[in-house]
Amino acid sequence: MPPPAVADSLRRVLGRVFAGAEYQWVEQQRLLSWIARQWQHLKDWLDQLAQNHPVGFNIFLTLLVVALVAVLVHIGYVMWRIVQPVARTGARPSATTGVVMNARAHLARAEELAALGRYAEALAHRFVAAVLELDDRKALRFHVSKTPAEYVAEARLDATGRAALATLVAQLYRHLFGAVPCDEAEYRSFGAAAEDLARGPHVVPA
Repeated sequence: MPPPAVADSLRRVLGRVFAGAEYQWVEQQRLLSWIARQWQHLKDWLDQLAQNHPVGFNIFLTLLVVALVAVLVHIGYVMWRIVQPVARTGARPSATTGVVMNARAHLARAEELAALGRYAEALAHRFVAAVLELDDRKALRFHVSKTPAEYVAEARLDATGRAALATLVAQLYRHLFGAVPCDEAEYRSFGAAAEDLARGPHVVPA
């Protein structure tokens, strides 16, 4: 009869062997299979709801359709704001000549909009006024087809000026395209930063 030590060693060896993954006959949870099961549960629940509570099912389906339409309309509105030339650059052609307004006209328009409480729109005109002033100083070249972010890449400014311009662009996008509310204090702060950028010593000589 073999000594107990041999039997214990054999059990330990067998335990280690059968502890391998290939001997684990437990079903492995897979992400795709879990998603498929949840989707099947959802379809079963919808089928039961349609059979047991047809009115409630119709109301639920209507609410889903309304929510989907609202999301699509919002996405379309945001895209329209982005691709619209005036929204992209803040430029407003003159009613008589078709020429882009000068910096002073944009400043005046910005103040008019701010007086009406339309601060996000005022930011766009305030930004274009700064860009036009920088164009006069040969720090960049204004064009109605350019987006605000393009000016950051091409501007001949020192590191401080380029960082200030990038900050203005980010703030403009946040309020004009991101629909983040803008108050008078933030508009005034934006205007002061834009003026300091446009008229300060940040332009790098060509």
